[in-house]
Amino acid sequence: MGIQIGAKPDSGFNDPLGMLHDCHRRIEQFLRVLGLVVECAAGRSLTAEETNAIQSSLHYFRTGGPRHTADEEESLFPRLRSGTAAGALAELDRLEADHHRAQQLHGDIDELFTAWIEEGRLASDDEQRLAAANRELAALYAAHIDVEEKVVFPRAAQALDADAIAAMGQEFRQRRE
Repeated sequence: MGIQIGAKPDSGFNDPLGMLHDCHRRIEQFLRVLGLVVECAAGRSLTAEETNAIQSSLHYFRTGGPRHTADEEESLFPRLRSGTAAGALAELDRLEADHHRAQQLHGDIDELFTAWIEEGRLASDDEQRLAAANRELAALYAAHIDVEEKVVFPRAAQALDADAIAAMGQEFRQRRE
């Protein structure tokens, strides 16, 4: 993603909840890119600029997406399920189900965009499938991010002590090495 003058720098490993929040902004940005291309390029070949934007977005979702999911499912959610937060977040099961559905949709979207890039055009039914999958994914993420940022992350900030936060940050770092 490009540099924005005056923008808040991304959070570091000492602020893993901030890192998750920052990742949500990237997810939203790359979803906007996918949606714009689906909308604007329907019925024609992709331009070089659109192809580059799609390839960047797909790359992010192939690499950053799985790390983000692991950060939540392997580092954050288990800590919230144990100790004082046990039972307090019924949303976690739904959020994990969202992750599984998002993974399926990403697979479909990746396959269809890759075919569009390689073949130069998509059949009308594939364009419709791509648009529908992209809309579903955007709606899924909008609801998912809303729950995490309004319920889960504030609860984590209250329930987790400094040692737990530091351990999460170290786990995040290890996933990126």
